[in-house]
Amino acid sequence: MSAASRAPLRSTRTRRVRRAALTAGAAVVALLVSACGSGGTSGGGGNTNFVTGTDGIATVAEGERTPAPDLSGKTIAGKTLDVADYKGKVVVLNVWGSWCNPCRAEAKYFAKVSKAYADKGVQFVGINTRDTSTGAALAFEKDWGITYPSLYDPTGKLLLRFDKGTLNPQAIPSTLILDRNGKIAARSLSALSEERLLKMLKPVVAEK
Repeated sequence: MSAASRAPLRSTRTRRVRRAALTAGAAVVALLVSACGSGGTSGGGGNTNFVTGTDGIATVAEGERTPAPDLSGKTIAGKTLDVADYKGKVVVLNVWGSWCNPCRAEAKYFAKVSKAYADKGVQFVGINTRDTSTGAALAFEKDWGITYPSLYDPTGKLLLRFDKGTLNPQAIPSTLILDRNGKIAARSLSALSEERLLKMLKPVVAEK
Protein backbone atom coordinates (compact mmCIF):
# COMPACT_ATOMS: atom_id res chain seq x y z
CA MET A 1 0.00 0.00 0.00
CA SER A 2 1.39 3.41 -0.95
CA ALA A 3 1.97 6.21 1.53
CA ALA A 4 -0.71 8.22 -0.24
CA SER A 5 -3.32 5.48 0.27
CA ARG A 6 -2.35 4.97 3.94
CA ALA A 7 -2.90 8.63 4.82
CA PRO A 8 -6.73 8.57 4.41
CA LEU A 9 -6.89 5.43 6.58
CA ARG A 10 -4.94 7.12 9.38
CA SER A 11 -7.23 10.14 9.11
CA THR A 12 -10.31 7.90 9.36
CA ARG A 13 -8.93 6.11 12.42
CA THR A 14 -8.12 9.44 14.08
CA ARG A 15 -11.69 10.67 13.53
CA ARG A 16 -13.08 7.45 15.03
CA VAL A 17 -10.92 7.77 18.15
CA ARG A 18 -11.98 11.40 18.56
CA ARG A 19 -15.66 10.49 18.19
CA ALA A 20 -15.31 7.75 20.82
CA ALA A 21 -13.62 10.16 23.24
CA LEU A 22 -16.32 12.77 22.67
CA THR A 23 -19.05 10.17 23.28
CA ALA A 24 -17.46 9.12 26.59
CA GLY A 25 -17.06 12.76 27.62
CA ALA A 26 -20.68 13.47 26.79
CA ALA A 27 -21.78 10.58 29.01
CA VAL A 28 -19.90 12.02 31.97
CA VAL A 29 -21.33 15.49 31.33
CA ALA A 30 -24.85 14.04 31.12
CA LEU A 31 -24.37 12.31 34.45
CA LEU A 32 -23.11 15.44 36.18
CA VAL A 33 -25.21 18.07 34.43
CA SER A 34 -27.31 18.55 37.54
CA ALA A 35 -24.19 18.71 39.68
CA CYS A 36 -24.17 20.71 42.86
CA GLY A 37 -27.91 21.28 42.86
CA SER A 38 -30.49 20.52 45.48
CA GLY A 39 -31.01 16.99 44.22
CA GLY A 40 -31.51 14.82 41.18
CA THR A 41 -33.83 12.39 39.51
CA SER A 42 -34.34 8.75 40.37
CA GLY A 43 -32.53 6.59 37.96
CA GLY A 44 -32.89 4.43 34.97
CA GLY A 45 -35.27 1.90 33.61
CA GLY A 46 -35.80 -1.69 34.63
CA ASN A 47 -36.82 -3.17 37.96
CA THR A 48 -35.39 -0.67 40.42
CA ASN A 49 -36.70 -2.34 43.63
CA PHE A 50 -36.22 0.85 45.62
CA VAL A 51 -38.66 3.13 47.39
CA THR A 52 -38.07 6.87 47.79
CA GLY A 53 -39.54 8.50 50.88
CA THR A 54 -40.87 12.03 51.17
CA ASP A 55 -37.49 13.01 52.63
CA GLY A 56 -35.78 12.10 49.37
CA ILE A 57 -34.04 9.06 50.83
CA ALA A 58 -34.40 5.93 48.69
CA THR A 59 -34.06 2.52 50.32
CA VAL A 60 -33.94 -1.11 49.20
CA ALA A 61 -35.01 -4.16 51.21
CA GLU A 62 -32.18 -6.52 52.19
CA GLY A 63 -33.08 -9.30 49.76
CA GLU A 64 -33.44 -7.00 46.75
CA ARG A 65 -30.17 -5.04 46.86
CA THR A 66 -27.57 -4.96 44.10
CA PRO A 67 -23.80 -4.98 44.66
CA ALA A 68 -21.86 -1.76 44.27
CA PRO A 69 -19.53 -1.77 41.25
CA ASP A 70 -15.75 -1.82 41.41
CA LEU A 71 -14.77 1.37 43.22
CA SER A 72 -11.02 1.39 43.42
CA GLY A 73 -8.14 3.64 42.49
CA LYS A 74 -5.98 6.38 43.93
CA THR A 75 -7.14 8.65 46.71
CA ILE A 76 -6.64 12.40 46.73
CA ALA A 77 -3.72 11.69 49.07
CA GLY A 78 -2.14 9.42 46.44
CA LYS A 79 -2.82 6.11 48.22
CA THR A 80 -4.47 3.03 46.72
CA LEU A 81 -8.00 2.27 47.93
CA ASP A 82 -10.56 -0.41 47.08
CA VAL A 83 -14.00 -0.07 48.66
CA ALA A 84 -14.43 -3.86 48.42
CA ASP A 85 -11.77 -4.20 51.13
CA TYR A 86 -14.31 -2.79 53.58
CA LYS A 87 -16.71 -5.70 53.10
CA GLY A 88 -18.02 -6.66 56.54
CA LYS A 89 -18.47 -3.01 57.43
CA VAL A 90 -21.25 -0.59 56.59
CA VAL A 91 -19.84 1.93 54.11
CA VAL A 92 -21.04 5.51 53.73
CA LEU A 93 -20.09 6.63 50.22
CA ASN A 94 -20.24 10.38 49.62
CA VAL A 95 -19.74 11.98 46.19
CA TRP A 96 -18.42 15.53 46.53
CA GLY A 97 -16.39 18.34 45.05
CA SER A 98 -14.53 21.17 46.74
CA TRP A 99 -16.24 23.62 44.35
CA CYS A 100 -19.73 22.51 45.42
CA ASN A 101 -21.65 24.72 47.90
CA PRO A 102 -24.04 21.95 49.11
CA CYS A 103 -20.99 19.74 49.68
CA ARG A 104 -19.56 22.38 51.98
CA ALA A 105 -22.90 22.63 53.78
CA GLU A 106 -22.96 18.93 54.65
CA ALA A 107 -19.22 18.38 55.23
CA LYS A 108 -19.27 19.13 58.96
CA TYR A 109 -21.96 16.52 59.51
CA PHE A 110 -20.01 13.86 57.64
CA ALA A 111 -16.88 14.69 59.62
CA LYS A 112 -18.79 14.44 62.92
CA VAL A 113 -20.72 11.24 62.18
CA SER A 114 -17.72 9.48 60.64
CA LYS A 115 -15.81 9.95 63.90
CA ALA A 116 -18.79 8.98 66.08
CA TYR A 117 -19.31 5.71 64.17
CA ALA A 118 -15.66 4.77 63.57
CA ASP A 119 -15.79 2.09 66.29
CA LYS A 120 -19.25 0.81 65.26
CA GLY A 121 -18.25 -1.06 62.10
CA VAL A 122 -18.84 1.92 59.80
CA GLN A 123 -16.37 3.24 57.21
CA PHE A 124 -16.85 6.55 55.41
CA VAL A 125 -15.35 6.93 51.90
CA GLY A 126 -15.56 9.94 49.61
CA ILE A 127 -15.49 10.11 45.84
CA ASN A 128 -14.06 13.48 44.87
CA THR A 129 -15.10 14.49 41.36
CA ARG A 130 -14.64 17.39 38.92
CA ASP A 131 -11.76 18.86 40.89
CA THR A 132 -9.01 19.45 38.34
CA SER A 133 -6.28 18.90 40.94
CA THR A 134 -6.08 17.28 44.34
CA GLY A 135 -4.85 20.46 46.05
CA ALA A 136 -8.29 22.03 46.43
CA ALA A 137 -9.77 18.71 47.57
CA LEU A 138 -7.10 18.23 50.24
CA ALA A 139 -7.66 21.81 51.47
CA PHE A 140 -11.42 21.12 51.65
CA GLU A 141 -10.85 18.06 53.86
CA LYS A 142 -8.48 19.99 56.12
CA ASP A 143 -10.92 22.89 56.45
CA TRP A 144 -13.81 20.62 57.47
CA GLY A 145 -11.89 18.12 59.58
CA ILE A 146 -12.56 15.17 57.29
CA THR A 147 -10.20 12.31 58.13
CA TYR A 148 -11.62 9.45 56.04
CA PRO A 149 -10.22 8.72 52.54
CA SER A 150 -11.62 9.94 49.23
CA LEU A 151 -11.07 8.37 45.83
CA TYR A 152 -9.98 10.89 43.20
CA ASP A 153 -12.36 10.73 40.22
CA PRO A 154 -12.00 14.03 38.33
CA THR A 155 -13.82 12.90 35.17
CA GLY A 156 -16.60 10.86 36.82
CA LYS A 157 -15.48 7.46 35.49
CA LEU A 158 -16.20 5.70 38.78
CA LEU A 159 -19.72 7.12 38.85
CA LEU A 160 -20.45 5.69 35.40
CA ARG A 161 -19.74 2.17 36.68
CA PHE A 162 -23.07 2.06 38.52
CA ASP A 163 -25.74 0.16 36.58
CA LYS A 164 -28.69 2.08 35.23
CA GLY A 165 -31.82 1.42 37.27
CA THR A 166 -29.93 0.90 40.53
CA LEU A 167 -29.43 3.38 43.34
CA ASN A 168 -26.70 5.15 41.41
CA PRO A 169 -25.27 8.59 42.24
CA GLN A 170 -26.73 11.16 39.84
CA ALA A 171 -25.95 14.50 41.42
CA ILE A 172 -23.26 16.17 43.46
CA PRO A 173 -23.48 15.67 46.35
CA SER A 174 -24.87 12.13 46.44
CA THR A 175 -24.63 9.70 49.34
CA LEU A 176 -24.97 5.92 49.26
CA ILE A 177 -25.04 3.46 52.15
CA LEU A 178 -23.53 0.05 51.40
CA ASP A 179 -24.47 -2.82 53.69
CA ARG A 180 -21.95 -5.27 55.14
CA ASN A 181 -22.14 -7.38 51.97
CA GLY A 182 -21.16 -4.45 49.76
CA LYS A 183 -24.70 -3.97 48.42
CA ILE A 184 -26.45 -0.61 47.99
CA ALA A 185 -29.01 -0.14 50.77
CA ALA A 186 -29.89 3.57 50.59
CA ARG A 187 -29.28 6.73 48.58
CA SER A 188 -29.74 10.48 48.83
CA LEU A 189 -29.29 12.88 45.90
CA SER A 190 -29.05 16.05 47.94
CA ALA A 191 -27.01 17.55 50.75
CA LEU A 192 -27.68 15.90 54.10
CA SER A 193 -28.18 17.27 57.57
CA GLU A 194 -26.85 15.24 60.48
CA GLU A 195 -30.39 14.04 61.17
CA ARG A 196 -30.97 12.78 57.63
CA LEU A 197 -27.53 11.17 57.42
CA LEU A 198 -28.22 9.23 60.61
CA LYS A 199 -31.69 8.32 59.33
CA MET A 200 -30.01 6.64 56.34
CA LEU A 201 -27.22 5.04 58.34
CA LYS A 202 -28.76 3.69 61.53
CA PRO A 203 -31.15 1.08 60.01
CA VAL A 204 -28.29 -0.49 58.01
CA VAL A 205 -25.97 -0.52 61.02
CA ALA A 206 -28.74 -2.27 62.99
CA GLU A 207 -28.95 -5.11 60.46
CA LYS A 208 -27.47 -8.43 61.56
